[in-house]
Amino acid sequence: MKEIQVGLIGFGTVGTGVVKLLQNNARLLEKRLGARLVLKKIADIDLTTPRDVQIEKDILTKDAGEILNDPEISIVIELMGGYEPARSFILEAMHKKKSVVTANKALLAVHGNEIFKVAEEEEVDIGFEASVGGTIPIIKTLKEGLVANEVKAVFGITNGTSNYILTKMADEGENFDDVLKEAQDLGFAEADPKFDIEGIDSAHKLAITLSLSYGKRVNFDDIYREGISKISQDDIEFAKELGYKIKLLAIAIQREDSIEARIHPTMIPFDHLLANVNGNFNAFHIICDAADSVFLYGQGSGMMPTASAVVSDLVDISRDMLKGIARRVPSRSSREDIIEDIKLKSMDDIVTNYYFRFSAADRPGVLSKISGVLGENNISIASVIQKGRKHNDAGAVPIVMMTHESKEKDVRSALEEIDRLDIVRGETILIRIEDDNLKSDFIQGT
Repeated sequence: MKEIQVGLIGFGTVGTGVVKLLQNNARLLEKRLGARLVLKKIADIDLTTPRDVQIEKDILTKDAGEILNDPEISIVIELMGGYEPARSFILEAMHKKKSVVTANKALLAVHGNEIFKVAEEEEVDIGFEASVGGTIPIIKTLKEGLVANEVKAVFGITNGTSNYILTKMADEGENFDDVLKEAQDLGFAEADPKFDIEGIDSAHKLAITLSLSYGKRVNFDDIYREGISKISQDDIEFAKELGYKIKLLAIAIQREDSIEARIHPTMIPFDHLLANVNGNFNAFHIICDAADSVFLYGQGSGMMPTASAVVSDLVDISRDMLKGIARRVPSRSSREDIIEDIKLKSMDDIVTNYYFRFSAADRPGVLSKISGVLGENNISIASVIQKGRKHNDAGAVPIVMMTHESKEKDVRSALEEIDRLDIVRGETILIRIEDDNLKSDFIQGT
């Protein structure tokens, strides 16, 4: 039986899962591939920490060069994460005519334009299914399954940590700080959770998704991102009262000659498909011109779900190698020589519905003052909730408003003015609303 030699750089959690999957399902993989996948060498700087897998000691090395310089190794799996030396290793592997499989979302979001270009120049493949959505086949769906479609919009829950926190806050009434600590204790959140709770991880994934959906080069820094750290139990409860759940959404919407791309907490109706994606699960709702509505759901992280996606890419590339071909499917579904820079819509020009929570002095005329400022800034109020006389620590009461469709620039201007009023205590909380029933032009390109 033919053999395909593989090298693994990065023997952490996911790397261990890949080794385990290659061992446990070796016979199944041989049957489906018609060849044997041989893990020839594993490189990692830490060779002493015990792993839950049995391997021969002679395949371990601290020197990634043993993989990159081995002419028998035809596929390199990069699972070390970070920007460097991962970027250099991937580029070196490609220059030596080795195909690559990676789960490194941050690297592809920031340096993907360079990496994809080199892959085409060197006529090698790069598989990155595991970089977005873990075990969910979002990359293959966009590259191949929906290749005949114009993607109108993508809405995604792409960060399991944030989704876990928001789910616990909604279901058990706990506050943000307590749930975050619990997530850290359970291993769902890092000791430094900034990438998860501030939307950076979701933005990495959206950058990759944008590039595939629209066949464009994406500048990661152009994607608007906002995290969940300001969401309080008050907002969770008001959302329920209004008929919504709060989710951290990655949003891409086609608007004529530009694309909206944004990450932020979002209120969605109870009956929305994404509203019932709970815990650390991920999901994608894709809207297309021909396929209409496509929904993908599954584990977005974890050892074995992510390893499953890595090995899927490994088998895809190996199948092509056995046929003597490469780059059967372009990395971003479109040829690199025709890809252009994406045109993202300015956040100031985004039009949507909004939820505001003001902390205001409990005295007559407050509501009219706030409403007056909103009206002067072209913001129309759809509904108001004003609670009774229960004051917060600042001696203020909450006022909640929902707006008709408004422009982000107008909203920012109005809130800056309102927050300077002597009747307002602290910064106003803003949460955007995505509700088809409230919109006059939902994904119509206007």
